[in-house]
Amino acid sequence: MATASRRDETPGTDEFLKGLWRDNPVFVQVLGMCPVLAVSNTAMNALAMGLATLFVLTLSSIVVSTLRHFVPKEVRIATYILVIATFVTVVDYLIKAVSLDLHRALGAFISLIVVNCLILGRAEAFASRHGVGRSALDALGMGAGFTLALLCLGAVREVLGSGTLFGVSLFHAGFQPWVVMILPSGGFFTLAGWLLVFNWLAQRREQMRALAAEAVQ
Repeated sequence: MATASRRDETPGTDEFLKGLWRDNPVFVQVLGMCPVLAVSNTAMNALAMGLATLFVLTLSSIVVSTLRHFVPKEVRIATYILVIATFVTVVDYLIKAVSLDLHRALGAFISLIVVNCLILGRAEAFASRHGVGRSALDALGMGAGFTLALLCLGAVREVLGSGTLFGVSLFHAGFQPWVVMILPSGGFFTLAGWLLVFNWLAQRREQMRALAAEAVQ
């Protein structure tokens, strides 16, 4: 029994990789839609928000996992929010120190990381029930998957809406940008397109697995 418990707490690459593909927080679980749609109008904003969320998610998961045996069940949610809010304050000051323009562009959405259902959900569903190693890998994977999704949206919206990528011009002077892509409606269009692509790839993968299983039989 003790051996099985130790095996369950052993960190594995699957804890990290699942957040990138199988359980991607945006393209599979459809979590954190507020920042996904609001700040993904440029690749830089998307990358900054993704990294900020990754930072908060990873450190809060480590702390929650470390304290999981000491926090009473009655106050666990309040404790998780307090931990998350602490790291959000840290990342808020870090972004402000690095770039005031970036801090203004992200605006209130930095503070709203506190109520991001992805972070609180991983703290409650995973970090509070597993060891520090597995919790850290899970948080890193989910945070990386969230960042990747934001970057996918931000890159497409900036290229089509402004003709640039990370502020670097990609087209000649005659390019007519699709202004709708940097508006809120463009976020919905881009997200819908990426969801279609992601679901098609997932279905394609399942079909390949099914064909491989039939070939073996």
